[in-house]
Amino acid sequence: MLINRRTFLYATGVLAVAPKVSVAQLKDTYYEVLLRHTRWAETQYDATAGRYRRTDFGFAVVLGNAVLLTRGSYDAALAGVEKTVLRDHTLATIKHFAASNVLAGGTEWGKTLFWDTTFQSYFVLAARLLWPDLDPATRAHVEAIARGQAEYTTSLGTGNDPRSGSWTPNGLTGGHRGDTKLEEMGVYAQALAPGLAWHGDGPGWLEAFGRWSRNEAGLPAADLANPSVVDGVPVSANTATNLHDTFIVENHGSFGPHYQEELWRTSGRNAVHFLLAGRPLPEVLTKQPNGELLWRTILATMSDAGEPLMPMVNDREHLYGRDVIPLAFRSTVLRDPMAARAEAALASRLLAYQAHPPVHRLAKFSGEAKYEPEARAELAISYLLHELRPPAKPVSEQEFFRKAAITIDHGVDPGLLTHQSAAAWAGTVTKPGFTKLAWQPAHDDWLFKISGSTPMLLPPAAVTGRNIAVYQQVRDGFDATAGLLRFADGFAGTATLPTGTIVCALPRPGRVDVHNLAMAGMPGLTGSRTYTGSAGRVTIPARTGFRVDDLTFPATTARHVRMVGITPHPTYGYSLFEFEVGPGTVTASSFDPGYEPAKAADGDPVTRWAVARAERGRADSWIAVDLGTATTVDRVRLRWETAAAGAYRIETSTDGATWTTVASYPRPDLGTSGWLDVDGRAGFVARSAEPITVHGDTITVPAGIVEGYVRADLREVAAEPAPQCPAGVRASTADGFLSLFNLSGADVTGTVRLRGTRLYRGTQVTTRDGTEYALSLPAATARVEAPWFTARGIPPGITAVVHDAQRVTFRGGPAMFVLVHRDGRSLPVALGRAERTVGMPGVRPFPIDDLALGRVTFPNSVLPPGMSDPAAAVDGERHTAWTPGRDGRMVVDLGAVHAIGDVDLQWTNGAPPPHTVTYSVDGKTYGSATTARYVAVSTGWRPGHASLRAVVVRR
Repeated sequence: MLINRRTFLYATGVLAVAPKVSVAQLKDTYYEVLLRHTRWAETQYDATAGRYRRTDFGFAVVLGNAVLLTRGSYDAALAGVEKTVLRDHTLATIKHFAASNVLAGGTEWGKTLFWDTTFQSYFVLAARLLWPDLDPATRAHVEAIARGQAEYTTSLGTGNDPRSGSWTPNGLTGGHRGDTKLEEMGVYAQALAPGLAWHGDGPGWLEAFGRWSRNEAGLPAADLANPSVVDGVPVSANTATNLHDTFIVENHGSFGPHYQEELWRTSGRNAVHFLLAGRPLPEVLTKQPNGELLWRTILATMSDAGEPLMPMVNDREHLYGRDVIPLAFRSTVLRDPMAARAEAALASRLLAYQAHPPVHRLAKFSGEAKYEPEARAELAISYLLHELRPPAKPVSEQEFFRKAAITIDHGVDPGLLTHQSAAAWAGTVTKPGFTKLAWQPAHDDWLFKISGSTPMLLPPAAVTGRNIAVYQQVRDGFDATAGLLRFADGFAGTATLPTGTIVCALPRPGRVDVHNLAMAGMPGLTGSRTYTGSAGRVTIPARTGFRVDDLTFPATTARHVRMVGITPHPTYGYSLFEFEVGPGTVTASSFDPGYEPAKAADGDPVTRWAVARAERGRADSWIAVDLGTATTVDRVRLRWETAAAGAYRIETSTDGATWTTVASYPRPDLGTSGWLDVDGRAGFVARSAEPITVHGDTITVPAGIVEGYVRADLREVAAEPAPQCPAGVRASTADGFLSLFNLSGADVTGTVRLRGTRLYRGTQVTTRDGTEYALSLPAATARVEAPWFTARGIPPGITAVVHDAQRVTFRGGPAMFVLVHRDGRSLPVALGRAERTVGMPGVRPFPIDDLALGRVTFPNSVLPPGMSDPAAAVDGERHTAWTPGRDGRMVVDLGAVHAIGDVDLQWTNGAPPPHTVTYSVDGKTYGSATTARYVAVSTGWRPGHASLRAVVVRR
């Protein structure tokens, strides 16, 4: 009844937004999604062969079938097939593919680690669910598969699988630059799990499983600092380097959370075998070295849909069906309340997502066909995990993003600076080929297009220099980032604020693409987007198919007509099904074999012209029609493929040599000065005389300072005067923060004129309507200053020197005024003719001079017995402390190599244990030093000794 009622409510439009799914409803939701997905699964059935197809591992649908056949209340109307028929199809398929597996004596599939063993894992699990219905021969074949794979994988030792070609984990060395081996090591472990779970520990199986599993997220600096024993082996014995040292995973040359999730995706596939077989989980599945620091990076890119954002990967965004299992594993096996919240958010989207064309699909936005049966299998595993293990109680939505709020510079190689705040996510991406300032207000991953090579705000050009500043609440009193990027022809600046607002100093106009489609039940995807600005309002309907441009222009006489590109599709360049202007000979600047220019004018709606692959990045590609004789033309029609031009012009010529522009695309749907509201969900303010324009689903913002707001009175914000700056400098006072950008290759000193009585760190002199802020900004740098104070009633001519968030020195009295701290505290100030320094009682003097504050500490994730989390010694809290445990040792990663001036250890009451402090540049070798990245505190701690309240490291 629940299913039918929900279906009725969707059909009648009563449910306009996806209903929230509680943890208790997750199993029912997954079951319903599997039922509906069965309509697609049955398209994989080959009636002639009498089984599901081998192509793209289509036969892996049997795992979802097995769950439906053995659990829940089967609904043939939703599934589109009677239960008895589904059972027959499933059993026939298991019988065939069990016998045809290489490990069972067949020749069709199996044994190959990449990627047959992934689908073997699903296949064995399906067979075990339907074990009573299998004949003895099929059971024997399934057992041979599980045992044989474990034996074969163990026999490889740490060597390559000769059947898997170039896929290799590089032994136990791994790799992190360009192509992590986390995924590959996970496959080796995954190949062993069914044998271990269903047949016990064969010779060396468990040892091999633990070895590969412990090294999946290997990072020497972290692992060598961790003496914890997992499955009888110390983590410090790990040898792999599969992560960048900022705990980010790079795969196929990009940062992709999808691949980082592999640690828990693989763990989910493995754990379900042990749980269903009634065997205890190997310890490494619940004590994963570096797992929580990896999860921290995922949370730093999480969306409101429970799926991490994919700023550098084209085909992994909105892959909901595959992104369930990592969350289900963390929620049920690791009992993580943050993962439980993310899983509930993702599950709330599943039915609405599934109903969107192509209907019933779970991996509809990915280009890889094998992901569809895989998504079905992993949803089935997620169902089973919830059946076998009770999930954690989720945190609230508000608490989730409050706890996930963090700023991280992942470094030059990964090319990602991220800021997760309670209100938005933002990332400055400098990885070659992916340059952008990616921003998702309210964490809405269906608002702006940020994936892959899609440009956003910044010029899509190579970054030749990168200067980054990261601010953290614990050390600086607020979270923010600032970046100054150098390009071959200039500079660009970025800043992100704790409010979710972004600021961009653009050298040229920036572009923002908007998701616009109708997906019933999905927030915001109503089939149109409305844009409002000072010049009016326009509603843009969603495009329902390939884009068609009908351009008209004053009649002109021409023999030649051509389209000349200005902005190509960021990935595929240009491709036209139809270039309709009249009959004639068609030529082009280039073409891909099979997609010749004439195919854009042959009258066939299926054939098309496409630029050569090597020319996809070329902006000025063209296609032309020679009409044969001078003809009067006044219109053209272009029907584009996915590779549609973002901008182009239509030119005519009488001789094919001299060309005249007669039309251009896009023609603005809205041009508005100052500000633009985007569908009531976000907005932009441009400090420029040039307009913000809307062309279909693309927003163009002008060069100069552009501010992006999650929620604000944009009209009021735009009316506020912009700061007046020295040449080469741009500034913003968005949300009261002072964002400064030196867009030049020289140091700049001078004065920034500001409105209002906010006081920023540094020196300023009050004026009648504001302040004159004394600026000193090194070449090609950016910074953010917090509005620590306002001075209510302060007269002009007073000099204020803000030392930190607590102390201010005033000169130039006499005067009386009230100093108000940004946290609301106030202090009356009576200033005489002498200089006076005042301190605001009860506030911390940010920024704190402590290199260790808020830094990553080791051991992490897996702690030795008796040891508490060493992060308590660097969290800035007086009421927390690190308990070392017997002879405990901790390491603080300062994030970069620094000159070390002083290390102060602050202990709780009681006798401190014997202890030493050592230093390391690489996290491997420790000793005395004056420069270091890693600081280690080694103790001879015993019960009764004091705990360590703080490790303070100063320059």
